[in-house]
Amino acid sequence: MLNFAGGNTVEYRQLGRSGLRVSPLCLGCMGFGSRTPEDEAIRIIHAAIQEGINFLDTADCYRGERWSSEEVVGKALAEGGLRDRVVLATKVTTSMGEGPNDWGSSRAHIMAACEASLRRLCTDYIDLYQLHWMDFTTPLDETLRALDDLVRQGKVRYIGCSKFAPSRLVEALCLSDRFGWTRFVSEQPPYNLLDRRIENELVYVCLRHGVGIIPWAPLATGILSGRHRKGQAPPNGSRASHEGIGPTRLNDAALDVVEALRSLAQAKEVTMAQFSLAWIIHQPGITAPIIGCRTMDHLTSALEVLDIEWTEDDRAQVDTLIPPGSAVSDYYDSNVYQSLRAEVGLKQR
Repeated sequence: MLNFAGGNTVEYRQLGRSGLRVSPLCLGCMGFGSRTPEDEAIRIIHAAIQEGINFLDTADCYRGERWSSEEVVGKALAEGGLRDRVVLATKVTTSMGEGPNDWGSSRAHIMAACEASLRRLCTDYIDLYQLHWMDFTTPLDETLRALDDLVRQGKVRYIGCSKFAPSRLVEALCLSDRFGWTRFVSEQPPYNLLDRRIENELVYVCLRHGVGIIPWAPLATGILSGRHRKGQAPPNGSRASHEGIGPTRLNDAALDVVEALRSLAQAKEVTMAQFSLAWIIHQPGITAPIIGCRTMDHLTSALEVLDIEWTEDDRAQVDTLIPPGSAVSDYYDSNVYQSLRAEVGLKQR
C-alpha cells in the first residue's frame, strides 16, 4: 500500500495468478485522441501516474480523425520518461485495414498488428496483449501459439482476452496447459451495477483458474453517472446524447435502479459514479475496473474512490436493489453470448 501526492492510498493487486501488480483502477484510454484532445489526454495520463495509477488500457482500433489512442499514449509515456512505470495493455483482433488479413486473431494478423502497435506506442514491449473479442474463424491453437511466440520474442510479457465466454476461456487455458504455451492472465468483460451477469459463471471460472477480471463499462457508459433521469432527455455532452445508448441499456428499469442507488450514494456522501466504482472494486474476483476519464475532473473523482470505505451493509443494500447475477441493462449478453448464438446459427430476436 502506497500513498501518493494527492493523498490517495493505492493498494496494488496481483493480475490473476501472475506476479504482475497493478493499481485497483485501470486508466481507459479509448477516447484519447478523439473525444479527449491530445494535450488534455497527455495531462490526464501524467496525473494518473503521479497519483499511483500504473495500469493503462488501449487498443489498436481506438482512433480519432487525427490521432490514434495508441499514438497519444505512446507520446505521453515518452515525454515523461514514464514507460517503465506503467503496465501497458492494448488489444488486437478488430479490423485495421481493407485487406482480408487485416482483422481477426490469425497468426498473420497478430504478428503484423503487434509490430504496428509497438510503433504507435513508441515502445519495444507490450505488458498485456489482449484479444479484443472471440474470433471463431481462426483455430484457437493458432492464435495461442502466435501469442506465445510474441512472449518468447520479448515483444509481449503477458496475454489476456476480452469478451470471451467462460467455455472459450477454459478451452484456451486447457490448450495452453497442454502445449506449454503462455496462459491468459486476464479477461475483460462488461460489468456494472446494472448488469451483473458475469457473476453467474465467469467470476467463478476466473477465480478457479487464476484469471484477473478487468471490467469495462463500470459506469454503464454513463448511465451510472447519475446524470440520467427517468422521463428526461439525455443531458448535453453525455455519451447518450453524443453517440446514443440503445433501449436495451438505457431504459426505465435501469433508471429505476439508478434512482434507488442515488439514495444510497447520498447517504454515503459520495457521487453516483463514485458509489458505483466503489462497489465494483470490492466485488469478488475483480482486479481493476477500467475508468474512461474524458476530463481531469473525471480522473480526480475516480481517484477519490480509493479512499471510500465499503462495508458488508453497503453490499447487502445493493444486492437488494439489483440481485447478484441479474441485469436490467444489457452489456454482457450482447457482447458475449450473442456471438455464441450467432456462431451456431441462432438469430437475434
